[in-house]
Amino acid sequence: MPRLIKTALTTCALMLTVGLCAQASAAITIGSWNLKHLGWKNDKNLTTVAEILQGADLWALQEVMDTDAVQELERRLEQRTDGAWSSMASHEVGRSSYRESYAFLWRDSAVEYTQGAVVYLDPGDLFAREPYLAEFRDTENGATVAMAAVHIVYGDSRTDRTPEIRELASIWDWMGEVYPGSARVISGDFNLAPTDRSWQPLRYAGAQPAITRGATTLSKSDGRYTSLYDNFWYDTKALQVTGTGIVHFPQLLGIDHQTARRLVSDHAPIYLTTGDASPGFGRMNSTVTASGPSKGSGSHCIDLNTALASELDRLPNIGPARARDIMDGRPWADVEALTRIKGIGSARAGEIEQSGLVCGS
Repeated sequence: MPRLIKTALTTCALMLTVGLCAQASAAITIGSWNLKHLGWKNDKNLTTVAEILQGADLWALQEVMDTDAVQELERRLEQRTDGAWSSMASHEVGRSSYRESYAFLWRDSAVEYTQGAVVYLDPGDLFAREPYLAEFRDTENGATVAMAAVHIVYGDSRTDRTPEIRELASIWDWMGEVYPGSARVISGDFNLAPTDRSWQPLRYAGAQPAITRGATTLSKSDGRYTSLYDNFWYDTKALQVTGTGIVHFPQLLGIDHQTARRLVSDHAPIYLTTGDASPGFGRMNSTVTASGPSKGSGSHCIDLNTALASELDRLPNIGPARARDIMDGRPWADVEALTRIKGIGSARAGEIEQSGLVCGS
């Protein structure tokens, strides 16, 4: 049976012990996703959401409006993956009548919760929605990761967001005290690009953004994404991040943006991989309708402008480094244009086209 642990600790003193953490680097895929009013009666397709969630081992979720929906996602994930999943959620946070929860969701075979689930006390009362934190362990090698789930207030202008962004440096330092030995990750929807000067205190504290290119919010036009608001900030010295990405789920599922925004979310999920972990998003091949996903004909073609690194790696002559070059060089008009990448000449581009794996080739 799915289990949901609701945590509403009111004082850090309740966190009685902090264990020693393994020094090995974690080898898991971590995701973060603003699920746009998860649990409200808004016809969200939870089966489709679960199909996307199975691509990572540990998730930080924002905009949870009803924690029963998290339990339902557990159940559907267990049906899809034939394995156990667990979750926990914060109490509702928010200053006004609009209140939401955060949630963590994880695959039991890869991740286990260790300790310290707590809503940040916010001594300066700077957060409209106080972040939610917890520590997790990689079940394979024992490495621990301290996670913070954050949803920065949008407000009327950039100046409404900057006090919360700057206060993240205090949370970063606090995490180092409460979860000693763990790699620190602050994840969520920050409503501000990672290049903004308001991030300087967190950068000075030792954190860096995992994603610096692309955009994570779905526009109403198919294939177009706008602001890079969703991200991870992590300690590069403590966590071996081997890959990052934005999951363009409408393209993977074969749906338009209007349907995606209505049935799933107006934010694309993001992920990072650690150690030798690899994400599972490229395995999605279904088409979504209002009643749920229906299986497609099988493996889909690889779109040079939307495919994940794991998909691009399937192409002839393309390894991890060149997959990243393709992602950084977007948009691509055709396969021949790949000759702009060092190491891909006309002959190799021809082999890629003749493979029949690229959409439209």
